Amino acid sequence: MKIHLIDGTYELFRQHFGVPSRQDGDGVEIGATLGVLRTLTSLLRQQDVTHVGVAFDHVIESFRNDLFDGYKTGEGIEAELRNQFELAEAAAHALGVVVWPMVEFEADDALAAAAARFADAAGVDQVVIGTPDKDLAQCVRGERVVLLDRRRDNHIIDEAGVLAKWGVAPASIPDWLALVGDTADGIPGLPKWGAKGSSTVLARWGHIDAIPEDPEAWDVKVRGAKGLAAVLNERRDDALLYRQLATLRTDVPLDENLDGMAWRGARRAPLAELCARVGDPGLVERVPRFRDD
Repeated sequence: MKIHLIDGTYELFRQHFGVPSRQDGDGVEIGATLGVLRTLTSLLRQQDVTHVGVAFDHVIESFRNDLFDGYKTGEGIEAELRNQFELAEAAAHALGVVVWPMVEFEADDALAAAAARFADAAGVDQVVIGTPDKDLAQCVRGERVVLLDRRRDNHIIDEAGVLAKWGVAPASIPDWLALVGDTADGIPGLPKWGAKGSSTVLARWGHIDAIPEDPEAWDVKVRGAKGLAAVLNERRDDALLYRQLATLRTDVPLDENLDGMAWRGARRAPLAELCARVGDPGLVERVPRFRDD
């Protein structure tokens, strides 16, 4: 069997910026929620989709904001999008999938924890994380835990794909993000450390801690090695903090065991009500199965 783990926040943002605006009868924006409903329904119609969990950032802030003042917040998010956070969670719940609304942790942490928990479970052939987000690339393991980019015709990114795309192994992704930075998460990175140089150095040493302080000891060719080494030596503590921010937590307390992840069908009444509100009542008929309870 496959375990499908979906980044609900990513899907909500993707739909908000990628589909036409739509409002309900009260003038409330619901276009992104409709997009989430449709994309999840499409997923559930696939024959190999049997166990599904969807994680949402119930709020944008998390424990990482206590570690670093510059970490991302909900400031600047359009009200039309923010107001759909709980509605999108309700949509996933109506479809009958496991829903993880994150407050202290982030949605990415929930996905990482679930991937770590179920990757080696008996009967599980593969864990598919439904996002192309580079943060989740650190969870990839061979062909056992992979990313799914549904924007690119369901393109699969396995461990070889992570190496080809980012130039480092999955385990080095937090280090790479610490050096390069991640503007979406408010991680500034280190000056002068670009994607190519960071990939070259980390492909050789794996982690920030292992990079020699003396650039003369670098046995890989990196442009501006002396300058890069000087910046890293001066700001190594910053780099290690940024890596901590970029490292996903696998100790998130999730209640579900493998059996609890099984999709047993949608909840007809709440789904019908929600579909009517978002202006697509016919979507109910496209759902392949409904729960008995």
